[in-house]
Amino acid sequence: MEERRMPRLIHNWLSTIGVVIAGVSMLVILFFLILSVLSAKINPYVGILIYIVLPAFLILGLLLVPAGMVIEWRKRQRTGLITYEKWPDINLNNPRHRNAAVIFLLGALLFTLMSAVGMYQAYHYTESVSFCGLVCHRVMKPEYTAYQDSPHARVRCVDCHIGPGAGWYAKSKLSGLYQVYAVLANIYPRPIPTPIKNLRPAQETCETCHWPRAFFGAKQKQFVHFRYDKANSPWTINMLVKIGGGNPKTSLTAGIHWHMNIAVHVEYIARDRKRQDIPWIRVTDKATGRVTVYQDRGRPLTQQEIDGARPRRMDCMDCHDRPSHDYKSPDNAVDLALLTGQIDAGLPEIKKAAVQAMVGKYATDDEARRGIAGGITDFYRLNYPVIAEQKEKPIRDAILAVQNAYEQNIFPFMKADWADYPNDIGHFTFRGCMRCHDGTHASGSGTIIPNDCRTCHVIIAQGPETAGARIIAEKGQGVRHPGGSGGARGKGGWYEGPPGARPRGGGREEGGGRAESGANSVGRDRRGG
Repeated sequence: MEERRMPRLIHNWLSTIGVVIAGVSMLVILFFLILSVLSAKINPYVGILIYIVLPAFLILGLLLVPAGMVIEWRKRQRTGLITYEKWPDINLNNPRHRNAAVIFLLGALLFTLMSAVGMYQAYHYTESVSFCGLVCHRVMKPEYTAYQDSPHARVRCVDCHIGPGAGWYAKSKLSGLYQVYAVLANIYPRPIPTPIKNLRPAQETCETCHWPRAFFGAKQKQFVHFRYDKANSPWTINMLVKIGGGNPKTSLTAGIHWHMNIAVHVEYIARDRKRQDIPWIRVTDKATGRVTVYQDRGRPLTQQEIDGARPRRMDCMDCHDRPSHDYKSPDNAVDLALLTGQIDAGLPEIKKAAVQAMVGKYATDDEARRGIAGGITDFYRLNYPVIAEQKEKPIRDAILAVQNAYEQNIFPFMKADWADYPNDIGHFTFRGCMRCHDGTHASGSGTIIPNDCRTCHVIIAQGPETAGARIIAEKGQGVRHPGGSGGARGKGGWYEGPPGARPRGGGREEGGGRAESGANSVGRDRRGG
């Protein structure tokens, strides 16, 4: 009989199966690695296969080899046919032992090198945007879609959600394990809530790129809105936003970024999880140590509620809460399409027709596309039959633009839309600044948090057109609402819109909103649409 080149113990079915599994897994891994190198774009599920699934099978196969040998050893000991010592007797002069040792050492070296490269690549893959946004593509579709259309579209998800350091990386992976389980078990919430409690402190992530001490001053911005009248009349607001910031050492600590812990330490208590209802604020002046507490005079917290709450220190995310996942309201989405020419503003009442079609209740994306197309088409056939015939192409283009706007901001499968995710920059659609600057928060001495519009911005020009407009007063103009005058609510104003285009609950998650009016309530009027 020919002498075996390998130890007898390895000749069993379990070890053989392990060798086959390990060998096939390694070959498939190498194949897909070569494919990923040669291909410019690779499916995200291939990454899971290369770095997670196949390595698991490779390790399983390698473990089956010694497991089979141990089982075979014990089996032969029980039969009594062959007696083995307690510990293996390795003799490199024995060809079988020598071959086994060489194979083991080479295999261990190869496995170690592949594991090092694989773990390195797996680390980077699990940190990639495609892994975060495309692996669970249906679940993460709203976040990934909004991310691609954001100013941070070139910034990796992990740079903001995790940041540097092993500690938060480990926390994220442990959290990710439950998320994988939730998806597999179909127990995840719809819509996915913003991970407010689990987000890393903003100063540790945001300020790696944005540092308030490195900038100050003001920034001119222009906002163009379209009214709900027949002519889709534009209404432009040109303003100087007092961004501020600066370094305490230079005494330049003014503007909106005054809040950002430069000259003061701001803390608050919110009634709701989304932090839209803020009845209690505490401000500590860093220079003097003076502490001032402000309460909502209409709905103050009790002392028991204050004692039981944990005040949150204000940071970037309290205003910039949608830096990468900003879902536009139907009103704003249609405004953008009109401004960029995707929708022909010459179509009569197209703003009204588009928003009405966009806010319809649809169960699926396909149903939404059909509903939007049918709604806009029927609108012009019924109200403007001549326009429907003469401007068939502009109407088709408008339909396509509204369909795209819908799919970028509203997601029926996840039951997610713009109203579920308040954007607290400014105070156009949601309360934003007015959560605190509403004129109702006062200190014990009677000092009121200012709600004068000019505290944060100066209106340079506004109205149907801004050509030739100039500052008519040293402190800027008083705000005038489109469709109305002096801040009064006007019929047909761009900010009114259909009910479906307004935030649910008046901009508050719970507790309801307070009816507000007046010339200084530009943002509060927008809570209604």
